[in-house]
Amino acid sequence: MSDRAALAALSAHFTPDQVAADLAQHSPAEVWEQRIRRDNTGRLSQFRPEAELSNAQLSCRFLIPTDPQWPAVLADLGPACPLGLWVRGHDHLPKLTTSTIVVTGNRATSPETIARAREFAGAVSFTGHTVAASLAYGVDAAAHEAALPNGPTLAVLPRGLDQAYPHTHAPLLSSITSDGGAAVSLYRPGTPPSGATLKASAHLLVALAHTVILIETLDHSQALRTAEAAIALKRPLLAVPSDGGIRSGGNGRLLDEGLARPCPTPAHALELL
Repeated sequence: MSDRAALAALSAHFTPDQVAADLAQHSPAEVWEQRIRRDNTGRLSQFRPEAELSNAQLSCRFLIPTDPQWPAVLADLGPACPLGLWVRGHDHLPKLTTSTIVVTGNRATSPETIARAREFAGAVSFTGHTVAASLAYGVDAAAHEAALPNGPTLAVLPRGLDQAYPHTHAPLLSSITSDGGAAVSLYRPGTPPSGATLKASAHLLVALAHTVILIETLDHSQALRTAEAAIALKRPLLAVPSDGGIRSGGNGRLLDEGLARPCPTPAHALELL
């Protein structure tokens, strides 16, 4: 069994920290065989790693850490570093992750906030940075759309890359991957989104980036998860100052607590970058 197939199989059934210690001492194929022997359910023995990988790679590529396109910045995740990444546009990853800036915020928001997101993403991409976001409704989709005329963008999805998330953003995903950009996921094709995939994808998005710009966020939102991941990974976090409304409460709290730096305009963002 190839290392690629074994790592894809392991990543489909285990989190990186669950197998990190074993992989430090044994090959991926050996670790997979060990896990089969320990599995009393018979579920793992029915899984066919090479066939599953072959079928999945009809729609996207499974990158592993020994590939030249592997983003070196993922080492910052330590034991949580992915066993592999599912990627569309994998040849572009090295260039895209050289200077990646996340632009993110609320999914449900106002036209004014969407316009602000477009201003920030447009300015960041115009100066040669790669804008990264999650393809989600609201701020993230607006960031992708604003960046595309200036250059490629990077999308991190919380589901398998056989479909967009949300489904209605399939044309946007196609535009990203056909125009020099890339889409990345921790999950093999066919995997649906969930609370767990959303949380893990937020950490991956931040790990691939140099800086995170928070346009607007509610407390307890997915965008706030991304901000918290930036804090945990010690990535610079820039936040547009709160306008006092409930939709920007997360920004206000992060700024008040000194966890983010104020970034009122795109010009301020470019100075800080």
